[in-house]
Amino acid sequence: MTKINVYDINGSSKEQIDLPDIFNTPYRPDIIRKSFNVLHSNKRQSYGSDPLAGTKHATASVGKGRGMSRVPRLTQGRRAALAPCVVGGRRAHPPKSEKSWNEKINKKEKLLAKNSALAATANKEIVKNRGHKFDEKITLPIIIDDKFEKITKTKDVLNALDKLGVYDDVLRAIKGKHIRAGKGKNRSRKYKTPKSILIVTTKDEIKKSSKNLTGLDIIKPKDIDIEYLAPGGDAGRLTIFSKSAIKELGGAK
Repeated sequence: MTKINVYDINGSSKEQIDLPDIFNTPYRPDIIRKSFNVLHSNKRQSYGSDPLAGTKHATASVGKGRGMSRVPRLTQGRRAALAPCVVGGRRAHPPKSEKSWNEKINKKEKLLAKNSALAATANKEIVKNRGHKFDEKITLPIIIDDKFEKITKTKDVLNALDKLGVYDDVLRAIKGKHIRAGKGKNRSRKYKTPKSILIVTTKDEIKKSSKNLTGLDIIKPKDIDIEYLAPGGDAGRLTIFSKSAIKELGGAK
C-alpha cells in the first residue's frame, strides 16, 4: 500500500498513513467522460413548444386556377399562414416535451468512473493539467488532520489553505470568474466560475465556514460522485480529504 502524508492545519506533515486501494484504480478518462455525460443528460429539464403554436389563425386555401400558390392564407387578408414553409407559420418538427433525454450506464462502468476519478486526484500531472495551482512539495491527495473539519471561521480556513500551499488555487478561481457569452447571461446564469478545491469531510462546521469561497465545494464521503470529482468531465480535481474521510473511503468498494 502507498504511504501518504497527513498534514496539520499549520501545513506540517505530522504522520503517514496507508492510502486506500481505491486510489490504485487505473485512470480511464473515456469512462469518466461517459459517466459525466450520462449524469448531465439525466438532469436535463424537458422542454417543448406549445402543440398549437402557429396554428391559431383562421386560414383557408384559395384553391387552384388563380395563378397563386395554394398555401393556407388568412381569411382576413392575403398573407400566408399555418404552413411550415411560410413566414409566421408553425414549425415542421418542433421540440416535444414528452421526449426523454435519459441515458443509461452499466453499474460497473459507473463505479469504475468514480473510482478512476478518485485515483486521478492522487496524480500530480493530471491535477496540474486541469489547471490547478498548488505547492509542488505537498503529496496528493491532500490529507489533513480532523481539526480542519472543526474550523468555524472563513479566515481560519483561508489561513490553513495558505499554509498547505493551495491558496493560489482559490485566487485562480476568483480571478477567473467572468460574464458568460451568449443568451445564458439573461437566464439566471450570468457568470461562469472556475472550479477550485474540493473538500471531502465528515463534519458540517467546515461547510459553513467555507461556503463563501469561490469555486470551492464541500461534500461528505457518501456524496462523492463524478460531478464533483471531474467537473466538465475532466478528472484530476485538487482535493483535500480529512483523515476521517479517508478512513471512511477505505471501506468503499
